[in-house]
Amino acid sequence: MTTARPGHTEQAGHTEQAGHTEQRVRTRLEPPVGAESGPYWDATREGRLLVQWCLRCDRGIFYPRAFCPYCAGVGGDEVGGPLAWHEASGRATVHAAVVEHRPEAAGASFANGTPYCVALVDLEEGVRMMTNIVGCRPEDVHSGMALTVTWEPLSDGRQLALFRPAEEDT
Repeated sequence: MTTARPGHTEQAGHTEQAGHTEQRVRTRLEPPVGAESGPYWDATREGRLLVQWCLRCDRGIFYPRAFCPYCAGVGGDEVGGPLAWHEASGRATVHAAVVEHRPEAAGASFANGTPYCVALVDLEEGVRMMTNIVGCRPEDVHSGMALTVTWEPLSDGRQLALFRPAEEDT
């Protein structure tokens, strides 16, 4: 959590004091990396969005897991079934969204007191994931809105997949 220090001001991700600028301490909760999620997080370092895919039941899976939540390996000798990684297009639509108007009450210090949007989005590949919508006013987000992935750097080189409104075709 960022704490105010005497003589310091925070602005646009930096701290300044008497002509000295340093990076602000990250205040967003950074997800852990586990055995199942390692390939997902490695791909984010390159700006690639991966989803797990069950080759047995031909369904996409998000969040990464050790076995398919749909078929659980039924119909084969392999426990958990064969899971593979597929690169997603990065295109999605809003399924449902909510605006957090009091981020401080929710403990969202990354928002700096500014309302933000939490949404369930449906990736073009048929996978639903929870994320934040950025690049527009939170109250402008609506069901069916076309989105594209964008990235927020994390402290260890990984990137957090967020979504922004898709560019209109001209």
